[in-house]
Formats: sequence, C-alpha cells, structure tokens
Amino acid sequence: MKQIAIIDDDEYIGDMLKELLEREHYSVLRAYSGTEALLLLQQHTPDLILLDLMLPGLSGEQVLPEIAGIPVIVMSARAGVQDKVSLLLAGAVDYVTKPFDTRELLARIAVQLREAELRTGEGRQRKEQMFDDVDSSVGLKAGELVLDTESHRLWVNGNPVHLTRTEYAILKLLMEQNGRGLSRSTILTAISEETPDCTENTLKVHISNLRRKLRENSPKEYIEAVWGIGFRLVKT
Repeated sequence: MKQIAIIDDDEYIGDMLKELLEREHYSVLRAYSGTEALLLLQQHTPDLILLDLMLPGLSGEQVLPEIAGIPVIVMSARAGVQDKVSLLLAGAVDYVTKPFDTRELLARIAVQLREAELRTGEGRQRKEQMFDDVDSSVGLKAGELVLDTESHRLWVNGNPVHLTRTEYAILKLLMEQNGRGLSRSTILTAISEETPDCTENTLKVHISNLRRKLRENSPKEYIEAVWGIGFRLVKT
C-alpha cells in the first residue's frame, strides 16, 4: 500500500484529503506545520507528499529543500506563474492550485507514483553498475549503501532513502571511518559545525532513526553499538 503524507494546517482540507486517499486505498500520514512535517519525515519515508505553502512555523518553501528522494506535489492558492516555476525549480514535481478538482489531484498523484516506480525499477536494474561507477571523490560505498557526498543523497540496495541533515552527517562520518568505532563525544565534535542542534541526549535518537531507515531497505544491520566506546559501521 502506497503511503502519502498530507502537510496542511487546514483541518477541513486535510480531513477531506485523508478520506479521499483512504478510499483509493492509500495509507495517509498527517502534519499540520512545517516543523511537525520535518519531525514526521524523521520517522517515516512516504511514497509521496502533498505540501501546502502557508504553514505555521516553517513555511512550505522552507520545508521543500529539506525533502530529498520523495516526490512532492505543492498545493497552494497562489496561482502566479512565477510561484509555480520557482517551486518546480526548487524540487517539487507538480503544483496544484487551490481550490482543486479531486479527480485531477488523484490523477496527478497516480502519475507521480507511477513515475517514481519506474525510476525505482530502473534504479534496481542499474544497481550493480551504480555501485561500481560511483566516483570515490564524491561518493562513499559500504555494501549496499551508496552515499553521494555532493548531493547528500543516499541509496540503499538501489533505493533512494531520505535523510535528515543530522542523519546524513552521522552516516557520512561512520562510512569514512570504515569500521572504526567512534565515541559519542567524537561523533558530536565531528558533526558539530553541520548539526549544532545534535546533543548527547539526542544522538541516540538520530542513530536509532538512521538504523530504522537502513533496515527498511536492507536486511543487514549496518550500524552497531560498541560497548564502552560508541558506534561503528559494520564492515560488509
């Protein structure tokens, strides 16, 4: 069952979309603000996101750059061509102007999910070639993990996996150490410039979320705790 995240603070529209999508046999996630959306994406990797722009806290324009590897359809009352162009160039795959026809929205969702499946299928076919061809100057490889250090994107077993900024920094550091155990304080110091919000209290949560995302795409356990030290990437 495909999973769709609705990020919209309008409860009426959100409830209507949830009922509509569940009737079409989609699983639905909800977030009512930009900050809540980022927290939701730390816990889940939906197949598609419906994103409103006028959100409390972080706006839709601020949330969009934080989303990678997941198709995003923007829903907004803004009808200006420049607004649409800017958001499409910023990473959205489609733009729907409110109020919208639900049949049209469902068709656009189906198209984007189908295209994502095609991309994933092609990715699986090219997986072995991709693992062989990643330039070591811009990418890191470990077993089924391929981390592009230029685009900050991760593939696991040929599948794109969305990472938060903190999760990316942790995984990059562990992959660079090639199996060497790192203490919690060493990890925090090494990633402090990129992720100053990560603390000793939250590090375990970030690593737990990272492990879950890797496990969802591979049966292998890539990150293990080293008793008395911290964490390391398991050699494969």
